Amino acid sequence: MLYSVTHTTKYDYDAPVSYCHNIAVLKPRRSLGQELLEYKMVVSPEADEISERVDFFGNYITRFSIQKEHRQLKVTTKSKLRREYEQYKTDFRSDKCVKITLEQAKNSLLKTEAEILEAKQFVLESIFIKKTSAAVETYARQSFKPNRSVFEAAEELMQRIYTDFDFVSGFTSVSTPIDEVMEERKGVCQDFAQIAIACIRSISLPARYISGYIETLPPPGQEKLVGADASHAWFSIFIPGFGWVDFDPTNNQIPGDQHLVVGWGRDYYDVPPLKGVVYGSGKSKLAVEVDISRVI
Repeated sequence: MLYSVTHTTKYDYDAPVSYCHNIAVLKPRRSLGQELLEYKMVVSPEADEISERVDFFGNYITRFSIQKEHRQLKVTTKSKLRREYEQYKTDFRSDKCVKITLEQAKNSLLKTEAEILEAKQFVLESIFIKKTSAAVETYARQSFKPNRSVFEAAEELMQRIYTDFDFVSGFTSVSTPIDEVMEERKGVCQDFAQIAIACIRSISLPARYISGYIETLPPPGQEKLVGADASHAWFSIFIPGFGWVDFDPTNNQIPGDQHLVVGWGRDYYDVPPLKGVVYGSGKSKLAVEVDISRVI
């Protein structure tokens, strides 16, 4: 499956901004079943300085600054991706994946193999997922039992978050504490991914945050609306002896070809689409639009 993705982020300022410095995580990375074929970023006003690097996790990071007065910042990226992930989903039901229990996984994590050491960093606290309340671990242990399959427990956790939490846009911000989301049982995809990660880390298993897009399909017989697609987030759990498995608690499904990966890290803080600092007074208004189309 070939996809074309256009992501537009626009900030309108109610007072002139004299300088801004930004970091963008918008260039999709290579991942299992995904290949980046084309990519272009356009910044308006034109950036005075711009550079790209690969971060610790293997994500593409773009830094740019605008050193002239402006009242609007517009960043548009266009990507072309080949996505062939569905073929791997049958492996998740294989004995190699499903048979690993929580107790076996914890014992395997005591090893010092390179793959294990790389995964263990995702057990540690991170900027937005620090030591949480007992309520998080209690919620996790309803699914994760010593002799139960880690895969089955993670799948059930995904299903429970989908059922127990309400999707309410605007109820939270990126800095809303995990414990508050847990108590209120409301949030958006970023919150649900981070709740799942907090649960998994509370029982000492590695989990990482995935940032990307999801293609939305219109009802049968209707045309797809422009801008109907969105930035998205889900989580991935490491199962020793098998590898990483993704789960989407917002949509209660194991991601497939319609989930396009941009990057991953310990939590949202590592892979925000766009963040930065500005020199100016006044407020700003943010608008984001994502369009995903299948290339024939």
